[in-house]
Amino acid sequence: MTRRRGVTRSWRWLVARMMRVLLRWSRLCCGGGRGPLGRRLRLLWSYWQVVLKSLYFNSLCNSDSMMDAVFEPIYWLVDNLTRWFGVVFVCLVVALTCSVVVIVYVCVLPVILNTYPLHRILGHLCYGNWNLIMVVFHYYKATSTSPGHPPQERRDMPTVTMCKKCIVPKPARTHHCSICNRCILKMDHHCPWLNNCVGHFNHRYFFSFCLYMTLGCVYCSISSMDMFIEAYNAVESYRSLDLQLPGDKVTGAGLLYSLLPPGYMQSSYQTAAPQYTFRERLFHKSIIYLWVLTSSVALALSALTLWHSILILRGETSVERHINRKEAQRVKQLGKVFRNPYHFGRVNNFKVLFGVEKRSHWVTRVLLPSSHTPSGDGLTWDAPPHRTDPMAI
Repeated sequence: MTRRRGVTRSWRWLVARMMRVLLRWSRLCCGGGRGPLGRRLRLLWSYWQVVLKSLYFNSLCNSDSMMDAVFEPIYWLVDNLTRWFGVVFVCLVVALTCSVVVIVYVCVLPVILNTYPLHRILGHLCYGNWNLIMVVFHYYKATSTSPGHPPQERRDMPTVTMCKKCIVPKPARTHHCSICNRCILKMDHHCPWLNNCVGHFNHRYFFSFCLYMTLGCVYCSISSMDMFIEAYNAVESYRSLDLQLPGDKVTGAGLLYSLLPPGYMQSSYQTAAPQYTFRERLFHKSIIYLWVLTSSVALALSALTLWHSILILRGETSVERHINRKEAQRVKQLGKVFRNPYHFGRVNNFKVLFGVEKRSHWVTRVLLPSSHTPSGDGLTWDAPPHRTDPMAI
């Protein structure tokens, strides 16, 4: 123990000695530190001295806090880039969605109306427009609805800890978002595609948007599969025609050329009329763009939707997933079993998320657009009634 303290003291003494040498050098270069540049360097010296002392004088310091301090500039850069690029991501989602809707109504829908029977036409019209309404409604509500913040003036609410950034009491399931620079009630994550945090009051809108957008992309991909195959074959055919030369000149046939009628050679070298018009080529490329975009988005978004479905089944958020895993490992070492205090059962967790209180709510609040608020205020949470000790047993 003595040897370890000696090594620590020698390391601290070496760092302090190096700082004193740098300070003396800066004073010599800046005229004793009396000018504005000297005062600036003294302030920087004081700042870095406090930073270094905070690393090895804190009794609660560990490797995680040291890494956080080292990577703090990188975190700041990522947070600010995410904050500013959030508007770009929202515009990109709107632009891509509008392009898909235009292609479906201009290219796909006329084909469906001209080739499909009446009952299939009605099915496509009803399902397609319903899915579009659900996607637009939930995306707008997810971006415009505040996730919820703990009140600054209330001091009587039950709190778990203090926020180190906001310096205010923090209720259960509340976490600080470094991008929004505020505490979020029941924070799940900060979504750059929404330019908003996913929290207590817009979690349902976010999950519903992911679900209905996945269903819409799968529907567009399957509906346009045959058209995509035809369009791809057509693009390959006229691409091969574009690569072919109009003809090769034959030499050594002067007698044969003299027997041909006048103007024949000039017409033989003219390029043949295109097999597909510009409108047809644009139609084919639009169908290919539609299928590739919707298929790729369906694959990526289905994985995200599945992940959040698993989290909802377990009664936890993305942040709580990491916290509960560490807590389960800690409690396991004590010979106990960790129980999530917010897990009400797999079906009941979805009922709590969607606000389903009776059977008709599955239609009016899940299958139809609804602006109802979630149950609870996000400050207090009721434990499942069948568990007396929700944390560990």
